[in-house]
Amino acid sequence: MESAIVEPSVDASVSGICRIVRVAGEMDYESAPFFRARLLGEIAEGQRYVVLDMSATSFCDSAGLNMLVGIWREAYATGVVVVLACVTSSLRRMLSITGLSDVLPAYATVAEAEAAGGRS
Repeated sequence: MESAIVEPSVDASVSGICRIVRVAGEMDYESAPFFRARLLGEIAEGQRYVVLDMSATSFCDSAGLNMLVGIWREAYATGVVVVLACVTSSLRRMLSITGLSDVLPAYATVAEAEAAGGRS
């Protein structure tokens, strides 16, 4: 039985000093432009700390990872900190292998990511 494909979506809310952005669907070559546009829009909303909740992201390939790095770069250039939460083990491994976990930290939960934002 095949699992249902989840349409890409981005939903955001504000929690204290953090903007929590829930990313859903597959991050790949086809969906990367959609996610890039939406995530850049969320980063421009004004919070200085953005948590990307990846709990509903079912897949991320190299195009998705490249898009995340591009988002991080754009955010960093404007003084916004972007972190990840609830990443899959495969994405965590990609971040580690590429050395990106040093610049794009991944937290086990949104609450942990929020707490880290309160310390920055």
